[in-house]
Amino acid sequence: MAVAAVALLAPAVQALTAEIPPPDQIVTSPNVTHVKTVPKPDGLTTTINTDIAFQDGYAYVGNYGGFAIYDIRNPKQAQVVSTVVCPGSQMDVSVYGDLLFGAVDSSRNNDSCSSTGQDASIKESWEGVRIFDISDKANPKYIKSVETNCGSHTLTLVPGKGSDRRRNVYLYVSSYRPAANFPDCQPPHDKISVIKVPLRNPEAAAVVATPVVFPDGGNETQPGLLLPTSGCHDITVYAEKNIAAGACMGDGVLFDISDRLNPVVTARVTDPNFAFWHSATFNNSATKVVFTDELGGGSGATCNEATGPNRGADAIYDIVEGQLVFKSYFKISRHQADNENCVAHNGSLIPVKGKDIMAQAWYQGGVSIWDFTDSANPREIGFFERGPETTPGGGGIWSAYYYNGHIYGSDFHKGLDVIKINDRLTDPARWVRMDRLNVQTQESFHGRHW
Repeated sequence: MAVAAVALLAPAVQALTAEIPPPDQIVTSPNVTHVKTVPKPDGLTTTINTDIAFQDGYAYVGNYGGFAIYDIRNPKQAQVVSTVVCPGSQMDVSVYGDLLFGAVDSSRNNDSCSSTGQDASIKESWEGVRIFDISDKANPKYIKSVETNCGSHTLTLVPGKGSDRRRNVYLYVSSYRPAANFPDCQPPHDKISVIKVPLRNPEAAAVVATPVVFPDGGNETQPGLLLPTSGCHDITVYAEKNIAAGACMGDGVLFDISDRLNPVVTARVTDPNFAFWHSATFNNSATKVVFTDELGGGSGATCNEATGPNRGADAIYDIVEGQLVFKSYFKISRHQADNENCVAHNGSLIPVKGKDIMAQAWYQGGVSIWDFTDSANPREIGFFERGPETTPGGGGIWSAYYYNGHIYGSDFHKGLDVIKINDRLTDPARWVRMDRLNVQTQESFHGRHW
């Protein structure tokens, strides 16, 4: 029955591939519904939305200007609960209990929420991680900052092991772009920073390790790289399996994280079609990894015919005897206009037993729902997108994540999109409920349908 449903959908998807919708007009595949868009709140309207974390029916949406908390317990009536104005890009967020962690990769004159930009060549400049108490969702409080080398472009929350899980969480901080005139970001920078956060005393959070990922240097000479490897852009951990996948600029890697303070690279690959290894997603059984390539740094129009299907795409790797084995690329076939920034970006699994299915953001390419159960033959099964952005400077959806029956997309300018897919392939996911979802902190799905 599921195969028949996909076969009926395929012509509808293909029929729209050659058409560019009018500016800002929403189009979807027949099995996808746009539920609503919650506009960005006052204080964050002039800065762009970034990543999303979820907990107990609330969405925490990062923004270059801070973050906002949304009540999504009833998705049709999703609404803003509170706003924290605290500038410093990118403010990628993770949540754990009463704590929210925000990544700041923007050199500031101090660590406060009233800070202004200041060049990293000045020793007193600050960038790193901010920690907030979100126990009162209507009134979050900023409680602690931790400075890290080269700032924090992204961060990944890592639970402790065994009894340590009740006492501490750890943050893997990814950063890059060192320079000889940056006192706190010296080359080489082939490492990550590990922050230990005592859960009962988060004010004591501190950097406790700076493990070197590439002791012999990373991929620095491949033609077409956006930047030579000098650290990682993003790391996804699967803590219960003691593994992680790193998207490290010019390299894709697997880590053994049995020792939380000392991740060890166990596999490493490069790809001549990849310009910038951006993010990673395991399938539920951890037998595959999907890596994304942020060709053009996110500002380029790379979902057009001229760029082709293999660049600015996802790469699907099977994990075979601990090594990464390339199987195929996936890229949306709906060509975007030459003025639309579009590239593979952040996505998450849709929890369907026996299937590997993702919802994924493509900036102005919108949201793609795609199936990579057959690693060598991935296919799109649904989509949501808008016509070209009318706001200058690009736009689109930064992150698109499935959480408890709906897909949530953080649009640069529009706000928080709420989307629903009704399809026989994905309908079983409705029975899987998650209390907390930090997408870069993968946990295995469980419940009566698993």
